[in-house]
Amino acid sequence: MNKKLPLYPIFCLLFASGCTKPSPFPSGRWIDLSYHFSAETIYWPTAETFELETVFEGITDKGFYYTANNFSASEHGGTHIDAPVHFAKDRRTVDQIPLEQLMGPAVVIDLSEKALADADYQVGVEDFTAWEALHGKIPEGAIVLLKTGYGQYWPYREKYMGTDELGLSAIPKLHFPGLHPEAAKWLVENRKINAIGLDTPSIDHGQSQLFESHQILFDKEILAFENVANLDQLPAKGAWIIALPMKIKGGSGGPLRIVALVPEDG
Repeated sequence: MNKKLPLYPIFCLLFASGCTKPSPFPSGRWIDLSYHFSAETIYWPTAETFELETVFEGITDKGFYYTANNFSASEHGGTHIDAPVHFAKDRRTVDQIPLEQLMGPAVVIDLSEKALADADYQVGVEDFTAWEALHGKIPEGAIVLLKTGYGQYWPYREKYMGTDELGLSAIPKLHFPGLHPEAAKWLVENRKINAIGLDTPSIDHGQSQLFESHQILFDKEILAFENVANLDQLPAKGAWIIALPMKIKGGSGGPLRIVALVPEDG
């Protein structure tokens, strides 16, 4: 026999003012950590950029307003997720990632002083241990966010990634901070995190040729979030992250809507 759904949750959704149940989230500020997608969105120099094609916009022959668009883009550009299969054979595609891995407590490591002084800076083990000395051990299931300060340069490609050129000839001219492979190795061997993200175009620094940090992380099914916005608005710890990508079957990545909840005392 089918059971009727309780009406209380439905009532709360429709008439929030009459709902006395506590919110499932603590009170605080929601912060959008995603850039919008448009013609100015930054992509890898060899990738297809975002295009929005108007299908129709205006008043229809029936007399009502209607608009719709087509869009196309590379999986990897703008605020996006790298699924493990991106650099690790037989690892998860973006649609196979468990929902539980797409959320967790935020660990925000401020490296902006070092990174802004050195465009080729690579985050090291000592940066993680220094954070832990102040804030305690990185918690299990954390989403580690590396604040390099490069978010202030978005969407100006030359400042953000070292060059505004496109194509293969631009690759050697890329300069932006990333995660050192030794630090990636330390993380997978010593901490159990859900994901790592940063405010640059890639987890590996711009001059990387082997993308070793990608390989190390993805072999252990750790996710990467790239081109994350507004990291300057987050505290070192205490925020909660939810990062939901486009669910592309078989995808190596995709556009990401990532948000943070900063509690009132955060």
